[in-house]
Amino acid sequence: MDENKKYTSANRAAWDASAPLHEAGETWQRLLAEVAKADFSTFDETLRETLEDVGVVGKRVVQMCCNNGREVLSLSAMGAKTVLGIDQSDAFLAQARKLAHLSGRKCDFLCADIYELPQDTPGDFDLGLITIGVLNWMPDLKRFFDAVSALLARDGVLVIYETHPFLEMFDPTSADPFSPSQSYFDRGPHANEDTITYDGSDGGQGTVSWWFSHTMGEIVSAAVAAGLKLERFNEYPHSNRETEFDIYEDRKAQIPMCYTLVLRKER
Repeated sequence: MDENKKYTSANRAAWDASAPLHEAGETWQRLLAEVAKADFSTFDETLRETLEDVGVVGKRVVQMCCNNGREVLSLSAMGAKTVLGIDQSDAFLAQARKLAHLSGRKCDFLCADIYELPQDTPGDFDLGLITIGVLNWMPDLKRFFDAVSALLARDGVLVIYETHPFLEMFDPTSADPFSPSQSYFDRGPHANEDTITYDGSDGGQGTVSWWFSHTMGEIVSAAVAAGLKLERFNEYPHSNRETEFDIYEDRKAQIPMCYTLVLRKER
C-alpha cells in the first residue's frame, strides 16, 4: 500500500465511524426540517457572496469531499444546473442521499477516494467547490489539485473556502491557547484518536485519523502547478471551523482565521 493510501484509508474509516454521531444531533434534525425549503442554504455570508460573484445559476458544479451533502444541496438551491458531490465515506453519503430525497432536488453522489477517481468521472464541470476542513486531510497537495483540476472544464472556476493555515499554530484547548503550540511549517502527519465531531463535543476515543498542515504558499503553488490561475485571494478574521476556535475572534491583535481562493483552469 502506498503512503497516501494508508492515510486516506484510515481517514475514511474514521469518518465512517463518526457518521452516527452527526445523524443524532440537533444539527441533523435542523437539516431534516429545512432541506426542502426553496431557499435552503448552509453557506455563511462569506461563501455565499463569493459563489454569487463567480456565478452558480445554470452551472455544472462539483464539490470535493462533500460529507453529508448539505452544501451540494445548497448549491442546487442556488440554481446550479447539476451538482455532483464526491466523498470517500459511504456512511456520510448515505446521509446525503437521505437529505437529497427529502429535498426533492436532483443531485448525484460519488463514493471515491479523490486520489483514485474512476476513469469515467466527468471532467467538464464549470465550477468546483472545496470547503472547510478538506485540505488538511490531504497528504499530497500536488496530486490532490491535479485530480481537482481534471474535474474542471477549460475556463472552469474553483472556489476554496478554508481554515487559514496560520490557525493551525494554535491549540484552543491548551493551557495557554494564545501562544503558538506548533510551528507554521510543521507539516505532520499528526495522528488523532478522538472521534471526529463538528460542534466541539467530546465524541470519545475512536479510529485513528491523520491530519496534515500545509502553508499558504504550498496551497497556492500546488493549485497553480495544476493549471489553475489565481484570480482572487481574500483573508478573514472570523472562524469557519469548530466552535472552540471562536476564542480567537474579535481580539485587538486579530489573526487570519479563514480565506477564500478563486482560481480558473487555464488548460
